[in-house]
Amino acid sequence: MATPLHRALASELRDRIRSGAIGVGEQLPSEAQLCRDFSASRGPVRQALAALRDEGLIGGGQGKRPVVLESVPSQPFESFLSFTRRAELTGHVPGQQLQEIALRRPGPTVAAALQLDPQAYAVQLLRLRLLDDRPAMLERMTYVEDVGRPLLDADLNAGSIYALLSGEGVDLYAARHTFDAVAADATDSALLEVPEGTPLLRERRLTRDSSGRPLEWSEDRYRPDVATVTVTNTRSTRPSVSRV
Repeated sequence: MATPLHRALASELRDRIRSGAIGVGEQLPSEAQLCRDFSASRGPVRQALAALRDEGLIGGGQGKRPVVLESVPSQPFESFLSFTRRAELTGHVPGQQLQEIALRRPGPTVAAALQLDPQAYAVQLLRLRLLDDRPAMLERMTYVEDVGRPLLDADLNAGSIYALLSGEGVDLYAARHTFDAVAADATDSALLEVPEGTPLLRERRLTRDSSGRPLEWSEDRYRPDVATVTVTNTRSTRPSVSRV
């Protein structure tokens, strides 16, 4: 199936902004110029511009030419959880290599975070994430048993775990993210291809359902050369954070 014109146009404009061909603070071509450039009517052009506005990439309107505000799209809740979706939004090819998965008793810290009995079992996995075939991040994920059991029989090299769980009807409602730095251990070193002791960006995440029940505890470690954290806050909304 062919990509709809407005999506193709939005993708092209994202690429121009991300590459610096249209820099932050610069104006986009006018609607009339975009119509000529893409042999499009005003409808698809306006749809594409609306998508970029929703992502926080551009501002302006009401007869004014759009101006580039950011070089990286802001991301909705679902894409913030999903490495696969974030990679696609920022123009990279995501990949993954499952290292291990098991049903086991988690350690006391993880069990406490998930509010599990010390003798309870959980599904734990270790997975290497790739960007454009390069090691980018190492996931250490723990799911409460009833949520994680479908993962034991799934192909976790096929794509997003969050998309898989959502398809199973799992209620992924809210997540708390904590960022800090940590030195690469032996496992990090081998899989991320960095020397032991290299500073890594660490994200610890606790995901809950809409009733407040903890479902997942994850510790993700990113190579510092492929990850940034940007915080944007305004007077009218709560602070938002985007990752690349």
